[in-house]
Amino acid sequence: MSARPRTTSFADAKGNNPAFGGFKISHKDGNRVTTVMATSGAVSNARQEACNVEISYSETKIIGNGSFGVVHQAKLTDTGEMVAIKKVLQDKRFKNRELQIMRKLEHCNIVRLKYFFYSSGEKSSGSGKKDEVYLNLVLEYVPETVYRVARHYSKNKQTIPILYVKLYMYQLFRSLAYIHSLGVCHRDIKPQNLLLDPESGVLKLIDFGSAKQLVPGEPNVSYICSRYYRAPELIFGATDYTCNIDVWSAGCVLAELLLGQPIFPGDSGVDQLVEIIKVLGTPSRDQIHEMNPNYTEFKFPQIKPHPWNKVFRPRTPSDAIDLCSKLLEYTPSSRISPLDACSHKFFDELRDPGTRLPNTRPLPPLFNFTAQELAIKPSLNDILIPPHARRDPVSSSQGTSESTATTSSAGLPISGAIGGGN
Repeated sequence: MSARPRTTSFADAKGNNPAFGGFKISHKDGNRVTTVMATSGAVSNARQEACNVEISYSETKIIGNGSFGVVHQAKLTDTGEMVAIKKVLQDKRFKNRELQIMRKLEHCNIVRLKYFFYSSGEKSSGSGKKDEVYLNLVLEYVPETVYRVARHYSKNKQTIPILYVKLYMYQLFRSLAYIHSLGVCHRDIKPQNLLLDPESGVLKLIDFGSAKQLVPGEPNVSYICSRYYRAPELIFGATDYTCNIDVWSAGCVLAELLLGQPIFPGDSGVDQLVEIIKVLGTPSRDQIHEMNPNYTEFKFPQIKPHPWNKVFRPRTPSDAIDLCSKLLEYTPSSRISPLDACSHKFFDELRDPGTRLPNTRPLPPLFNFTAQELAIKPSLNDILIPPHARRDPVSSSQGTSESTATTSSAGLPISGAIGGGN
């Protein structure tokens, strides 16, 4: 089955949509300023309403491109805030899943959709035909990626400090727990899609161009997710997979940060599967049935699993290896959940009040769980919220929507407005 084109989607951009067109180009202090009518981004609950607003931006430069389209860095002229504008060509055959999903999301570890607007192709600039419609997503700008940071250490023949591995992976699992609780599967977890603020240590998940709200019984394309990070059930052609494909991908990211290189490299699905079998051993008939009940070919050489402690470097923490082994399971339902991963002992150092970043700054907010997050698996709340992060519910309830006061499963007041190291 061929994959749905990940970059194209459709929304009715014409007619009465006030967020289409209305471009004005001017110049201020020698800079080209573009003014558009846009629509506010997140509408994460029924009480919020979208509103239309005029925004102006300048100093654009291309910071990314690919099959999805192009990403520009720009500066909002009213506030001076830097933003990223992702411009994707619309395809009238498909609904705009990326926009629909991003408007529902509001989480500290997911890049925020600030505005969106539609534009037409500009023939004179070579950016398309006049009758083509583009969706422009105005996103918060975060300067780095886990991919670039990992590559920096690898080029210098160094390993990433284990505290950074813990910090990045914890925030990734937290973002996955949140979107999975909404039934949303990202379907393209990889280091390139994990943005980082190197100063604060904050990680944000990006690129929901492949994301989908999974519905049990509704088939999905199996050719999804970037190579090296594809779950084995996808390689076996499963179409009824679950959000556990994201968990496998996250396990691949963790292993890569520990190894300094991808754990399952391969130029094709077969190559990928060979690399997985080298580590996990040959899957049993029952495991293959769990991954894809329709797969009937069982012609695999019998390979024994490689001991996990021999997969990684000698000094790799045993807790990290244990977590990796719980993520990279053949049987999708046997993989540890993202929130269970957050409560794993590998991350206990982050829950220590004395832990600080290597640059001596405090850890970013790690325990500002919302009521929705704490409702996912209440039995974990006493682990997820360390004692030093628990506050009086009266004072904490005065925070933002990200700082929802609640109580732990033991009845202890929990506040979300507490930073990781304070």
